[in-house]
Order: sequence, then structure tokens, then C-alpha cells
Amino acid sequence: MVTGNLTAIAPLIEVDHLSFCYGSNEVLHGIDFGIPARSITALIGPSGCGKSTLLRCFNRINDRIPGARISRGAIRIGGIDIARPDLDLRMLRRRVGMVFQKWNPFPKSIYDNVVYGLRVQGISKRRELDAAAEQCLRVVSLWDDVRDRLQASAMTLSGGQQQRLCIARTIAVNPEIILMDEPCSALDPIATARVEELIRILRQDYTIVIVTHNMQQASRVSDHTAFFYLGEIVEFNTTAHIFNTPTQRKTEDYISGRFG
Repeated sequence: MVTGNLTAIAPLIEVDHLSFCYGSNEVLHGIDFGIPARSITALIGPSGCGKSTLLRCFNRINDRIPGARISRGAIRIGGIDIARPDLDLRMLRRRVGMVFQKWNPFPKSIYDNVVYGLRVQGISKRRELDAAAEQCLRVVSLWDDVRDRLQASAMTLSGGQQQRLCIARTIAVNPEIILMDEPCSALDPIATARVEELIRILRQDYTIVIVTHNMQQASRVSDHTAFFYLGEIVEFNTTAHIFNTPTQRKTEDYISGRFG
């Protein structure tokens, strides 16, 4: 494993020699790097290299898969080992939000989608919910489009709008970290550009980790990039370094399209 000289930046997420298995099949092998706070980190690599598995380790969604487990090493967020058996998973997933590849609004109104997590937390005052809904919809540049139809079904929105609605729902509960798993792969170029612009804006307040197969997208939006291959991290550095002067030949070959 090779990483760049990022030791001066204190990581919010520490991946400490992590190995991860599905049953007896080890799919991550000794992953070791740190993700800085208030930045965008892209995880890139060929299909099946383990990047989405690692992403799902950060909020322990992999726990839902029988036999999935950390076999060695640890993940710490803010210094806390998130594999601790006494960890409150609801609190972890409130702190670490997730946006999926395919937009997944609830079959509810636009308004109810945004405030869903707040209601789960016990917030019921209409004034608070209204303020949060407006604020989050403004952040994702949806307010002007939907302000007059907040009670309409979320399913009436376009695909790109639904994905931005899902991001609004994620930030409504004020997470510290947002995980994004191929958030633009099903969107057209115009919708993709709007989501990428939103990602760059969100970085001012959140730590973002994005899995993407799109090299141009990684180079456009991320501050740091980690290249994965066959369950190992080959190289981690600033995005400018990875794309312009990679240390490893395998990284250069992947970036230039020689394989993958």
C-alpha cells in the first residue's frame, strides 16, 4: 500500500489496517489511510475492487449482510472505534449519512421526505420542521422549484431532482459525514453537473466520501483520491497528485484507461 504525505492533516476517519470478509471470502486486505475532515475524498478503482464495501463500513450498513465482518484492524471516526459492540448504530448513522446510486425518496410528499429524519428524532413543532425543510431545499437548489407544491409526491420530481431531494433529506439531520455511492451514475449530464456543484458546496460543512467510476468526476470534485485494486489500496494522495503525477504505475495505467 502506498500513500502520499498527508500526515499534516488530522483525519476524521481513520482506517487502520482494515481487513473485511463476507463469510470466508476476504475482500479488503489491510486498508490503511485517513480521510481529512471538511473535504471530498474519492474512492476509485475497477468494479469489484472493494471501494463500495469500504464505504458501507463507515456506517456499518454491511452489518445487514449475514457473515459480513471486520476480520482485522479498525475504523475510527473522531477517535471512536465504530465496530464496538456497544455502539449505538442509530447515532452512528445519524452522524454518517448516505446517498445511494439510485435515488430512493420515500413514497411520501416532498416535505415529508425532507423532515422524515427530524420526526424520527422526536421533533414535531411545525415551525421547526418548516424552517428545516426550507433551509435544506435551498441548499440543494430545489426550493424555488417545489415551494408551491411541497405536499406533492416526491415521485413527481425528475431523477436529478429526486437525487437532490435525497441529499436534502440526508443533511436535514445534520450529519458530520456524507457517504455517496455513485450518486450521479444514473443521471444525465445536466443533472450530474448540478449534483457535482452541490457536492462542492456541501464540502464547506461536511466531510464527503464518494465512490465513483467516473475519472473526470473524481478529478473535478474531490480534494483527495484513493485508488483501490483487488481489495487493496494502491495509492492515496491529493487528487492533483493522483491524476497528474501518480507514484504507482498501476495507478497511472488505470487513470489513463489502460485497464479497468
